[in-house]
Amino acid sequence: MSIWVLEALKGVLRLFAQPLFYFGIVLALAAGWRRVKRERKHFHIRVYSPFQESKFFWRSGLAAGVILSLAAVAAGIALPRDTVSLIALVTVAFGLTLQMRLLSPAYTVGTALLIISFLASNKEVFPAMKRFFPDLAEANMAALAMLLALLLFVEAWLILRNGAIETSPQLAKSKRGLVVGEHWSQRLWLIPVLLPVSGELPPPFSWWPLFPYDGGSYSLMLVPFLIGFSQRVQGTLPKASIRFAGQKVLLLAWGVSLFAVGGYWYAPLSIVAAALALAGREWLAFYLHRQDRLKPPHFAKREHGLVILGILPHSKAEKMELQIGEVIMKVNGMPVKTEAEFYEELQRNRAFCKLEVMDENEEIRFVQGALYEDEHHELGLLFVKERKKWALEAV
Repeated sequence: MSIWVLEALKGVLRLFAQPLFYFGIVLALAAGWRRVKRERKHFHIRVYSPFQESKFFWRSGLAAGVILSLAAVAAGIALPRDTVSLIALVTVAFGLTLQMRLLSPAYTVGTALLIISFLASNKEVFPAMKRFFPDLAEANMAALAMLLALLLFVEAWLILRNGAIETSPQLAKSKRGLVVGEHWSQRLWLIPVLLPVSGELPPPFSWWPLFPYDGGSYSLMLVPFLIGFSQRVQGTLPKASIRFAGQKVLLLAWGVSLFAVGGYWYAPLSIVAAALALAGREWLAFYLHRQDRLKPPHFAKREHGLVILGILPHSKAEKMELQIGEVIMKVNGMPVKTEAEFYEELQRNRAFCKLEVMDENEEIRFVQGALYEDEHHELGLLFVKERKKWALEAV
């Protein structure tokens, strides 16, 4: 057993030799830069730090990675190294699009499983691939399907846990051509998983691994899986829509896991699990977008009041405990419905402000506070801005 403890330590250090680990770091930084560029374009100020995505990248998936590692090593979800390399290549290919939603394990691991299945059933293609991936044919489909299901559970947990935290406010054009607000949740999580892979050591137990590959010797490797998520919300508060998305991904994970477990006894069910994951995740993205757009825009001009689209971190508005989506009805006793009216009334008393706010339950509450010269002159609130010329430019 001592040799396997040493192998586990070596496996952890192998993380730093994998290009995908560094690709994820760069991708998180690129996502932050892209978001800040869009925020400055819409509001002439950045809302969150360029390292916001990097913060979630590092801290959120580590606990899930530890739990998944224990499950993978205990059950022995063993893969050839070439399978790990193929998943990394698919991840990089999808990551270069900068569409974080394509980094769901449904796309990355699911696509890799279908590629292996296709190569295994087309003997004339496989000899050419053996030059680059000689061990790919030894992959255990059931092991890969089980890994896919477990990663989908992790994705659902991460969406529910922090997918709706500090979403980025944006401006968009409605179906009627009006300027409305929306919130953009963009996440990239690092999930380091210690996996049994092809190596040079014999199994430590006679029953291990439960999901072997066709080789007879093993090693351990800390594999950096990247899980991405992206969703835009116009028709409701972001926390409600994103929570609903997480629940649906969790439901999909249960469905995929049933076929993945069945694949242990009947191999074609593993392919069904991958196809279900791909089709289900794509349908879910379409369904969530369509349902959101069928609702009237939540962050839009109203007949009465001014809806809060965004709140700058550490601002006076945050200290006053104002919330995104609340509607400011009056400022210092005077009704407001435009940004210009809001600041006009705010300037009438530069030392103190009292706001009448309607919350998401349509209940009125009063918020008040002193204003100081060293604080943000606009309280740190973002509203839907009128624009004489609007163009949806890709950023």
